[in-house]
Amino acid sequence: EEVSPDLSKADASKFGGREVNQYGTITSIAESPIEQGVLWVGTDDGNVHVSRDGGDSWMLLNGNIPDNPEYWVSRIVASHHAVGTAYLTYTGRHVSDYRPFAYRTTDYGETWTSIAADLPDQSINVIREDHKNPDLLFVGTDRTVHVSLDGGNSWYELKNELPTVPVHDLTIHP
Repeated sequence: EEVSPDLSKADASKFGGREVNQYGTITSIAESPIEQGVLWVGTDDGNVHVSRDGGDSWMLLNGNIPDNPEYWVSRIVASHHAVGTAYLTYTGRHVSDYRPFAYRTTDYGETWTSIAADLPDQSINVIREDHKNPDLLFVGTDRTVHVSLDGGNSWYELKNELPTVPVHDLTIHP
């Protein structure tokens, strides 16, 4: 069952490019583990949407995100702790912009706060929230994993002999 119209910008003039980086597709989707029907979507052309009714209606959130680069949405994740909370990351590596872009909303996308804090200039591929502690966050970048113990106010590189490798996904054991 189709639950949305095309949620991308559908700008065919930007499809492809040097690294064939846009197709007008959804790159990340998350459903709230707390409330059925709350869906979050991000696209490869920078759109971010939320639906609170299982996809019957969608709200475009781009204008609510401060300093929004409207790059490829590398991940959007619904919180395990609060139904209106989600985490969003963009990657600008397709346009040679390696700054970190990470955000949190606590009000269904009405407002967003950058939680990139002191992350180094490394493209973020994934963000995850701990299942028990909402202040414990992890991001996987093109080089390593970083962890925050304070909800994204400060970040530390996770060492423990992890080699320098791209981290595209993380699973936090519940």
